[in-house]
Amino acid sequence: MSKGDILVVDDLPNNLRFVSTILTERGYKVRSAINGKMALTVAQAACPDLILLDIKMPEMDGYEVCECLKANPKTRDIPIIFLSALDEAVDKVKAFGVGGVDYISKPFYVEEIIARITNQLDLQTAKAEIQNLNSQLEQRVRQRTAQLEREIAQRQQAQEQLLHLALHDALTDLPNRTWFMKRLTQTLQRSRQQKNGQYAVLFLDCDRFKMVNDSLGHLAGDQLLIAVARRLESCLHPVDTLSRFGGDEFALLVEGITQVEAAIAVAQNIQQEMAAPFHIEQHQVFINASIGIVFGSEEYEQPEHLLRDADTAMYRAKALGKGNYQVFTRDMYYRAFQNLQLETDLRIALEKKELRAYYQPIISLETGKICEFETLVRWLHPQRGWISPNEFIPFAEETGLILEIDRLMLRQACHQLQEWRSLYTEMRSLRISVNFSARHFSQSENLNFIDRVLAETQLKGTDLHLEVTESTLMDNALLATQTIQELKKRHIAISIDDFGTGYSSLSYLHHLAAQVLKIDQSFIMRLNEAPENKAIVNAIVSLAHSLNMAVVAEGIETPQQMAYLRSLGCEYGQGFAISRPLDPEAATHLFLST
Repeated sequence: MSKGDILVVDDLPNNLRFVSTILTERGYKVRSAINGKMALTVAQAACPDLILLDIKMPEMDGYEVCECLKANPKTRDIPIIFLSALDEAVDKVKAFGVGGVDYISKPFYVEEIIARITNQLDLQTAKAEIQNLNSQLEQRVRQRTAQLEREIAQRQQAQEQLLHLALHDALTDLPNRTWFMKRLTQTLQRSRQQKNGQYAVLFLDCDRFKMVNDSLGHLAGDQLLIAVARRLESCLHPVDTLSRFGGDEFALLVEGITQVEAAIAVAQNIQQEMAAPFHIEQHQVFINASIGIVFGSEEYEQPEHLLRDADTAMYRAKALGKGNYQVFTRDMYYRAFQNLQLETDLRIALEKKELRAYYQPIISLETGKICEFETLVRWLHPQRGWISPNEFIPFAEETGLILEIDRLMLRQACHQLQEWRSLYTEMRSLRISVNFSARHFSQSENLNFIDRVLAETQLKGTDLHLEVTESTLMDNALLATQTIQELKKRHIAISIDDFGTGYSSLSYLHHLAAQVLKIDQSFIMRLNEAPENKAIVNAIVSLAHSLNMAVVAEGIETPQQMAYLRSLGCEYGQGFAISRPLDPEAATHLFLST
């Protein structure tokens, strides 16, 4: 017998299969939809008991789907849980503001999904039971007064329990987001009436929790969250409110303060308490917290805005090294807004194909001839002009848009190489190098994409180099090794980019079997500053050669650097001393003129 009928809505087939498999195995009947329009059709045809709804989908996003469902009397009472990778403050606040909708951040935990689904379905069942009980009581009120009183008492007790479940986190028994927002609304109204009632909101995220959860398991992770909740409670005053917002995020409302320094003192006390080890399943676990602080003022009219700004400050604290606190400033809001605008503009740029491939030559240091071009993305914004890759590439990595950018650059580069070879016999031995995020290694579809691009451009695997940074390779060395083996079967070479800036294990470096090491430009720029810098470069070249790997030196800016690298036996080089990145026409002219 099915535990409930659940509709899963996600435009990514992998996500649909993953969530559907989890729920089916646990006895739920699962239907799925790959877009918003299909979801509305399925829900109206046969109302599900609950909907798991992705936010970011093409054509019709989760918020629009939710609005349509709530506007339809047939579907408006269906409980909805958002599933999304969105982690920015503005997006979270938008989800918080949708009435009757829960929210789970990706990556999510199976136990959390099941617990949320169970709570929502239990709440719906309880509501139906209460309605049924009320109906029965109305029919029997004149005949069985004594029994009615007992049943009313039982109903009141059930309602209190349901209310507690609805307003508290099932794992930690702390007030949940709904309760916190109600309390924050009351505090905000009271402060406007009293004029001198000051308060602050602290938003906490446990740093390194995912690593503990992944290494010790979800049960240990749950025990850790309970221990964190109890420790945070020890830092509170009676008038304060602590809430678990889901995952490893907590919010704290501090009342009765007159200045922001009092909120800072609370944050410092929390971090001091969190510094002590947690004892979980005979393990000593050390974690800390990034804390964002917003001090209440008259300018705040909505509780969601307070939470948004506290969340923004928390992410600023995390960006500055984690394990610290930051007090919200207006600049943080502008920065968050600019990031949101940047994401919108970048998505539009991808749709309109505004991103263009530029090519920086890689030469043989022995002959001085160009043997390869590295493909670099460039963005000419319609209003802002040229936007530095240093500004949008890290943001693309964070949002996952780097996957689309890399695919776009790979396709443009391969088509450009095909064009060069068809037009110029001198360029038939030329290779192309493309930067490739390690995110691709977790998706088998990317190998199929590479195969399709090579087929449509009639290129061979030997014509292509993929550059992956050292640190991202080491983040999942086992998976990287497996993917590189698949690429080797296609005769596609791998270059380890920015070598020397990460934390490579030499044993994994050997097993990765990459063909090229690229020495990070920071080492090349400092060659003449101190003897030890030359020793480091010499050691990297020797290490690469001992592993039968070629070496490319990045960031060559002077003839002296080039001569020294040549004397070490470094095979290849690139940098401004050779050429800046060029558009296809300029790159063609440079190749033919050398």
